[in-house]
Amino acid sequence: MSEPVDRLPQTRKSYESPTFDHPEVSPLALFRQWYDEAAEHVREPNAMTVSTLDEWGPSSRIVLLKGIDETGFMFFTDYDSAKGSQLRADPRVAVNFPWQDMERQVRIRGLAEEVAPEDSDAYFAVRPHGSQIAASVSKQSQPVSGREQMQTEYDAAFAEYADKEVPRPDHWGGFRVRVFEIEFWQGQRNRFHDRWVFRRADGSHEPADLSQAAAWNPVRLYP
Repeated sequence: MSEPVDRLPQTRKSYESPTFDHPEVSPLALFRQWYDEAAEHVREPNAMTVSTLDEWGPSSRIVLLKGIDETGFMFFTDYDSAKGSQLRADPRVAVNFPWQDMERQVRIRGLAEEVAPEDSDAYFAVRPHGSQIAASVSKQSQPVSGREQMQTEYDAAFAEYADKEVPRPDHWGGFRVRVFEIEFWQGQRNRFHDRWVFRRADGSHEPADLSQAAAWNPVRLYP
C-alpha cells in the first residue's frame, strides 16, 4: 500500500529490473519491442503525456497514441483546442510514455505537423459512433455554462446522425510528432537507472527516419 500524501519523503519503490545495456537496433525497432512488452502489463500503454508551449510556458496533458511508423508518432485532437492551437503556433513538442508497471519510460522531443486529411479521415471513420458525435459538437478547451448544455448539444447531434454517417469536422484531425531525440529509461536499484538517448548522428535537431539506425547515435546518460 502506498504512503499517504503527508508521508511523501518516505514514499519510494525499489526497482529491480535487468540491466539495459547498449541498444543495437533502430529507435523504431526498440520502441516497438518495449511497447509490445508494455501491452502485456500496462492498462493503457498508448497513453502518453504531450507537452506544448504557449506564451506562458509549457502545458501538458495525456492523449492516446494512435499510430507509429518511421516518420513519427501520431495522435488526434481538435485543432482549435489548446494543444492544437499551441502546436500550430509552435511545433516544438515533448512526449512521455510513463510505463511505471514496467519500471520504464520513453521520452521524446520533436516537431509536430498536421497529418494528411486522408489519414484523419481514416482514423475518424473507425472511431465509435458516440465518439464521432462528441468530436463534432465539442468546442474543446472553451468554457461552457454546464454539463446540461453539453448534453443538449450532444443529444441533438445524436438525433441528427442516428441513421447516417458522421462527417469528420474540419477542426478535428491528427498530428504527427517527428522525432529528433528519443530516450529509453529503465529503472534500476538505488536510483542508478539505465538511460539511453538516441540523438541525431549528424548533431542536428532535425527529425529523421526512426527506422534507420545509422541516422541515430545512442548515448548512455547518468541517471
